[in-house]
Amino acid sequence: MKPGPRNLLTDVTGLLVGNAEDQDLKSGVTVVTSDVPFVASVHVMGGAPGTRETDLLAPDKTVAGIDALVLSGGSAFGLAACDGVVDGLRRAKRGFPVGPVTVPIVPGAILFDMVNGGNKGWADNPYPKLGRAALDAAGVDFNLGSTGAGTGALDSCFKGGLGSASVMLDSGRTVAALMAVNPVGSVTTPGGNHFWAAPHEMGDEFGGVGPDPRSNLVTPDPSQKMAMIAAVGQDRANTTIGVIATDAALTKAQCHRLAVAAHDGIARAIQPAHSPFDGDLLFAVSTGAGLVVDDMALFELGHAASVCVARAIARGVFEATPRPGDVLPTWNDRKRKAQR
Repeated sequence: MKPGPRNLLTDVTGLLVGNAEDQDLKSGVTVVTSDVPFVASVHVMGGAPGTRETDLLAPDKTVAGIDALVLSGGSAFGLAACDGVVDGLRRAKRGFPVGPVTVPIVPGAILFDMVNGGNKGWADNPYPKLGRAALDAAGVDFNLGSTGAGTGALDSCFKGGLGSASVMLDSGRTVAALMAVNPVGSVTTPGGNHFWAAPHEMGDEFGGVGPDPRSNLVTPDPSQKMAMIAAVGQDRANTTIGVIATDAALTKAQCHRLAVAAHDGIARAIQPAHSPFDGDLLFAVSTGAGLVVDDMALFELGHAASVCVARAIARGVFEATPRPGDVLPTWNDRKRKAQR
């Protein structure tokens, strides 16, 4: 295995990613789309998800392809980002034909970033415009860290962010992940110096610090994030959401199995994960055409997906950048201060 040329989700042929954010709001939206519909499914393992149009991604549902996926901040308000994406796709005459009209199929998921120092006193919901802007920005190159859906994300002790990673398999297939990292748990081992995902790092994509050499790493650092959200009477205020993609040809049922396997990457990179306070969710996407893969190939794809998820989560935190009004430091900023 080796990373793709961009080490991004867009190493999977046909996919485009766009980000839009409001730094005063400390929130944003990320859109995954393509020039043609693609096969997708979803698997949810967190106890507090927020979603739109995910039921139609079940293998027994009628819709065979979708037009875009939305990852958004803003809690329930952020689901409106899908409206902006739907409007933009409709203008482009994209969607599922229903009589004289086409209906764009745009599932989405949100994370809670309402207690992060941003200005949440809007008069009109800002997320439809952010969704449309993210769609308009979609391309093969995009930024990571404090951008898009990762703009206002936090983990237990550091700023979260938007991360991505890819891998090219010996079979010639590509697998990639895009993650918005906002968990109740920690992406780093106790003390904050090492990433849980370090054994899966390729090169120095998230600092090259290496695994924590200590054992008995079972007691996490006290969560600064949980203390903040508890102070406003909230607990289900987290979530890590993302997209797994491959250029292998998969059915909806196989995409679902890929999403299930990829959740192992969340458990490798965040501790604890899949809690009652998270809405952990993964979409899985196939852009491939032709004969679908067999079970042995799906086995290999699932492992690769979980590795990409773990790496993308660490990259999201590693790439985060500081902004005025932040309530938690970035991992890099804290590390620099500790070295002085």
